[in-house]
Amino acid sequence: MDDICKELKISKKTLYQYVDNKHELIEKVFRYQSSQNDISMLQIVNGNRNAIDVLLDISEWMHTEIKKINPKLSFDLNKYYPELFHTIFNEKREFIYKKVKHNIEQGINEGLYRKDLNVDLVASLYVKKIEDLHEPEGFLCSEDISFKTLFDVMFDNHIRGIANENGLKYYEENIKSIKLRD
Repeated sequence: MDDICKELKISKKTLYQYVDNKHELIEKVFRYQSSQNDISMLQIVNGNRNAIDVLLDISEWMHTEIKKINPKLSFDLNKYYPELFHTIFNEKREFIYKKVKHNIEQGINEGLYRKDLNVDLVASLYVKKIEDLHEPEGFLCSEDISFKTLFDVMFDNHIRGIANENGLKYYEENIKSIKLRD
């Protein structure tokens, strides 16, 4: 708390007018970040684009957000505030899951995705795939593969697995622009 007050150039008394302890401060910071994430995600999903384009934007946003996370910060939060860490992690995962699920429903309604999909399972698998992409040591490939390549292959497999004939046609026609941007 001393370091925070020093960095913000405020007194501890001032800081404690807003929070009672470190735990509350950390929770408020994460709640604020979560509200900013909600706003960003709403901007992505509320556009007037089809489900395939929206899914790419959601995936890019997830990738950007995951890259911002400092592994040491995650380790420390999990070590010193495990309950808070798991609550926040699970809330974020659930939020992303709901957006992906909505995307699949949107794609079905637009006639781009197959109607016979198990929406809950497919959404859950997609979120897990995105999480797994950020732990490349789990891949059995002998070569060093960039995140962009991993993502492009995963996204391609995902779309080809859920898209119907119309969705595949759209995807094939736009495959060059439907790739993760660097």
